[in-house]
Amino acid sequence: MNTPRKAVALISGGLDSMLAAKIMLEQGIHVEGINFFTGFCVEGHTHAIRNKDQEKKEKKRNNALWTAEQLGIKLNIIDIIEPYKDVVLNPKHGYGANLNPCLDCKIFMVKEAHKWMIENNFDFIITGEVVGQRPKSQRKETMPIVQKESGIQDLLLRPLCALNLPETLPEREGWVNREKLLNFHGRNRKPQMALAKEFGFSDYAQPAGGCCFLTDANYSSKLQDMWQHRPSRDYTLDDIILLKVGRHIRPRENFKLIVARDGGETRYLGGYRKQFKHLVMRSHSGPVTLIEGENLSVEDIELAAGIAARYGQGRDADEVEFEYSDQQQSGYSLHVKPMSPEQIPASWLV
Repeated sequence: MNTPRKAVALISGGLDSMLAAKIMLEQGIHVEGINFFTGFCVEGHTHAIRNKDQEKKEKKRNNALWTAEQLGIKLNIIDIIEPYKDVVLNPKHGYGANLNPCLDCKIFMVKEAHKWMIENNFDFIITGEVVGQRPKSQRKETMPIVQKESGIQDLLLRPLCALNLPETLPEREGWVNREKLLNFHGRNRKPQMALAKEFGFSDYAQPAGGCCFLTDANYSSKLQDMWQHRPSRDYTLDDIILLKVGRHIRPRENFKLIVARDGGETRYLGGYRKQFKHLVMRSHSGPVTLIEGENLSVEDIELAAGIAARYGQGRDADEVEFEYSDQQQSGYSLHVKPMSPEQIPASWLV
């Protein structure tokens, strides 16, 4: 009769999910975390590729794993890249301000967590959601939609705002003490920070627009451009990683450049040279440039080289030498005059 109930906590790596799990631990609930990898996770890639981040490398961490460590719980990381595609491409409830399908995303993740809960004999699910904190997925009128469409119904407990919501089964059955749950609401972070201090958490991830690149306007613009210039909106993991790296420039409809912004990105993009047409600067120090496109003419390649030359050490030279290569041939040299900033209009920048 004294066997503790078991809850699976959706752990994003942010403060809210940490606090929600801690509240349950304080009530004697056995908690394990679950973290879903979509490919669009901010922490999943590009943590320290750029040179400007070198001095911060020692501070870089996977916050979901770090949260589990601080809580002393097991974290189950689950790859959902393939099934998540339908959420990104066909969101029933639409997108947010950018290409973020936040409500569909929450429904999907709770549904997947529900499957995991049943398969692993857990009793209920907890999240760090707060009523009114997110404009699309965390409104009082949308929270019941998550419960209904995920199939979890009243086995979903939101400890930080439970007192603002109807009782769930874990509360009614006495698995958790409702009186020790909270009534947080809105976007003010001060209550969470005060609670973190009370629990002794002094180091935690700061909120910065969510943990997903799909909430970022610049990233969404690149993804939309990719979809517009391909016959299908399908994508691979390489696609979504590369959208996070380099300058993306589309001077003509049939091709796009990905130009490294520094030595770190040059080394990283260099690993993709066998998969892409590419330019390597030979006469001066400069970035690796990947070229994505078909049916490139000689003029297209020369235009691409002129743009790439603008971002290397030979930007003020009369002429810069490149080696161009693709998958069909070993490559050839070409000499171009670097383009000036005025010759690269803002409309080309993706």
